[in-house]
Amino acid sequence: MTARNVVFYPDPDLRAPNRPVTEFNAELETLTSDMLETMYAHDGIGLAAPQIGVHQNVVVIDIPEEDGSQGKHQLILINPRITELAGEEVESEEGCLSVPEYRDKVTRHSICSVSYQDLEGKEQSIEKAEGLLAICLQHELDHLQGKVFVDYLSRLKRSRLQKKYAKLLQDKH
Repeated sequence: MTARNVVFYPDPDLRAPNRPVTEFNAELETLTSDMLETMYAHDGIGLAAPQIGVHQNVVVIDIPEEDGSQGKHQLILINPRITELAGEEVESEEGCLSVPEYRDKVTRHSICSVSYQDLEGKEQSIEKAEGLLAICLQHELDHLQGKVFVDYLSRLKRSRLQKKYAKLLQDKH
């Protein structure tokens, strides 16, 4: 397992189209292991492949225990798609590994169902996820559609963020 570099907002790589996974092999296992390692290295609870510059429909999630520990609830979702959004819309504070040191309130559905494939290519589903898992699923699957959580913010907030992070990206290069 190797932690990879995270792509930072507003890098256009976060908006690039992603393709379905068609080969379920050792390369895919390495990718998902690296994604988990990257997510843990950055204290995250979810990561989509485009966030490390890989344009495939792959997401990893690990909702922590109440004591903050992780590793017991790893989810690896290949070619995931939302099959149902239900319940009331709830506001939650979100952050993103691609938008470091920034958090803001976003409104999402309180219940989310997802179908996906596992590492062997077998069809799986998560039915009526609630709470943090529902929010995280919606957040990470947005990445596969080229959306970042800041897209839900007001135009003014987005504009300020774009300027701030564009400057940070420029300073890095």
